[in-house]
Amino acid sequence: MTNDNLRMGYRTLKACLDDLAAAGHLVRLDAPVDPYLEVAEIQRRVYAAGGPAVLYTRPKGCAFPLVSNVFGSIERLRYLFRDTLDDVRRLVELKVDPGNLGRRPWRFLGALRAATHARPRRVSSGPVLANEIAIDQLPRVTCWPNDGGPFITLPQVYTESAEKPGWRHSNLGMYRVQLSGNQYRPNEDVGLHYQIHRGIGVHHAEAIGRGDRLPVSIFVGGPPAMAVAAVMPLPEGLPEIAFAGALGGRRVPLIERPGLSPIHSEADFCITGHVDGERQLPEGPFGDHLGYYSLAHDFPVLRVEHVYHRAGAIWPFTVVGRPPQEDTAFGQFVHELTGPVIPTVVHGVRAVHAVDAAGVHPLLLAIGSERYVPYAERRRPQELLTQANAILGQGQMSLAKYLWIVAQEDHPGLDIHDIPAFFRHVLQRVDWCRDLHFQTRTTIDTLDYSGGALNEGSKVVIAAVGPPRRELAVVPPNGPRLAEGFREPRVALPGVLVLTGPPFSADAAGRDQAVERFCERCGNDGAFHGFPLAVVVDDSEFAARTLNNFLWVTFTRSNPAADVYGIGSFVDEKHWGCHGSLVIDARSKPHHAPPLVDDPAISRRVDALAAPGGALHGIL
Repeated sequence: MTNDNLRMGYRTLKACLDDLAAAGHLVRLDAPVDPYLEVAEIQRRVYAAGGPAVLYTRPKGCAFPLVSNVFGSIERLRYLFRDTLDDVRRLVELKVDPGNLGRRPWRFLGALRAATHARPRRVSSGPVLANEIAIDQLPRVTCWPNDGGPFITLPQVYTESAEKPGWRHSNLGMYRVQLSGNQYRPNEDVGLHYQIHRGIGVHHAEAIGRGDRLPVSIFVGGPPAMAVAAVMPLPEGLPEIAFAGALGGRRVPLIERPGLSPIHSEADFCITGHVDGERQLPEGPFGDHLGYYSLAHDFPVLRVEHVYHRAGAIWPFTVVGRPPQEDTAFGQFVHELTGPVIPTVVHGVRAVHAVDAAGVHPLLLAIGSERYVPYAERRRPQELLTQANAILGQGQMSLAKYLWIVAQEDHPGLDIHDIPAFFRHVLQRVDWCRDLHFQTRTTIDTLDYSGGALNEGSKVVIAAVGPPRRELAVVPPNGPRLAEGFREPRVALPGVLVLTGPPFSADAAGRDQAVERFCERCGNDGAFHGFPLAVVVDDSEFAARTLNNFLWVTFTRSNPAADVYGIGSFVDEKHWGCHGSLVIDARSKPHHAPPLVDDPAISRRVDALAAPGGALHGIL
C-alpha cells in the first residue's frame, strides 16, 4: 500500500498509521510517557498546535502503544478517506434526489460501488481473537485530574435490536466507557454511559421489555471508518455499520455469534458482554465536551465476558474537553457529508450549524425560509417557527437550548459559519417583544448542568425576519448607571455587551434577584441603546477576550427559562418578551458542574518535553 494509491481503503489501524507516517502526518514519540494525564496533556497541545498524529511507543505501565490525533484536522480526515469520499458524497446526492441516478447515471457509478461495500460480510474468525486478556491489562488512559477512572474515549459500541436481530437493525455509537473505579467490580464490570436519545437506548428498552439481556460488543481501533461511522448522526433504520463499509471502501467483516453480539474481526481490541436489565451504578465524573466535568450518575453496567486483542494491537485515544478539541474535526466532517441532506429532512431549512465553541448542543444557528405570506406589508416569523419546531424534533438537534433562526430571503449570501455576521444579522432585526419562543421543563443534553437536574432544562427559539430595525453599537456605553455590583462593560460583538456581575447568591427560594434589579435599574435611562443583547458573567474581560470565550460562557452557563431576563419585560397571554435589551445571566451557579483545569505538575512535565532537547520539541 502506498500513500498515493490507497485503492480499497484501510483494512487495519496499523495500515492507516503506516500511511499517515509515510505522508508526514504522524510522528513517533519514543520517550516514556504516562497514560495518567500526561498523554492527554500532550494531545491537547498537539491538537492546538495543528500537529500530526502521535504514536506513543513506550507508555508507562502499559503493554500496548497508544496513538492520538489521528482525526486531528479536517484536512487529515479528507486525506484518510480520499479514495472513497467522492463516492460517499454521491450517495448523499442520491439521498437528496434519487432521480439523479436516472438523469446522470454515469456520475453515480462510484456511489453504486460504495453501496456494494455497505453490506457487512460474515466471517468465522479474525485477527482480533488472537489474544484474550482482562480489563485491567488494557491501557488506562485518564484525561482530567477529577475523572472517575480510566475511560475509552474512542469506543465503537455495537448493539442489535432485540426484536429484529441482525446488522440491518444495529447501532454503532461512540458512548463513553469507564473501565474501572467507583463501585465497578474489577475485571467484571465497565460503565456504559449513553444519552437518552441514542440508538442503543432503543435496543436496551427492547431487551428490558422482553426480559432479556442486551448483548454488547465494544470495539477499539480497527480501520478509521468505524470510528467516524460511530459518531455519524444517521437516521434510525440506516445502520452505521453499513456507512462504515461505504466510507472505508470495503465490507466490514463481522464474526457472527448466535445469541451474542457480533465482533468486528479487524478491530484492535474488543470487549464483549451484556447489559443486565435495569442494573445501574454510578459512572463518572468525566471531563466532557462542554468544558466541564459531567458528574457521577447512575448509568447501565456492562457485565464483561471476554476481552480480546489482535497481535500488535494499538490503542487509539482522544481527549474530550472544552472545544475546540479533536472531535471538532469530526463535527466538520459530519457537516460536509450530511449538510446537503438537511433540506430533505426539514423542508424549507437551508442550513443548520451546531456551534462547536458553545459545546455543540447549547447553540444552534439555522437559515430557513419565510414564504407563508410573501405579499405581507410587514413580515413576521411564521414559517420559521414551523421549521424551528421541526429542527428541535430531529435526533441530536432536539438537545439544543438556544436556536437562532433567520430567513434566507433577507440575506441570500449569509454564511451560517460566519458567527459574528450571523449574530449581527439577527440583532439588527430581532424584536424582543415578539421573537422569543420558549419551551420550558423539557429535555436537554445529559451533559449540560445549566438546567439544574440531569436531562432537564429549557429551550428558546429566537426567530428574526425583515429589514434591519436598529444600528448596533461597537463602543461601550459612556458611564451607564449600573446597579450595584455590576461593572466593567465590554463589547463582545457589535450590539453585544458583557458585564461582570456580583457572584451568584441564591435566596431562600433558590433565586438570585441581582439581574432582575439590574434590569429595573437600567430600564429607563436608555444607556444600552445599540446593545440589544447584554450578558452578565463572572469575568467580562475573559468573556469578551475572544469569540470562543463569549460563546462558551454565554451558552454553557445559562438555562433559557431561568436565566433570560429583559429590560422592560412583560407577559401577555403567556408570551414573554421585553421592550428593551435582552439580558442573559451566564454567571457560574452552585448547581453547575466544575470547569476543567489542567494539573500544574503534569503541565510542567510536558513543558520539559516541548523544550529544546525534549522529545516533543518542534512539535509543540
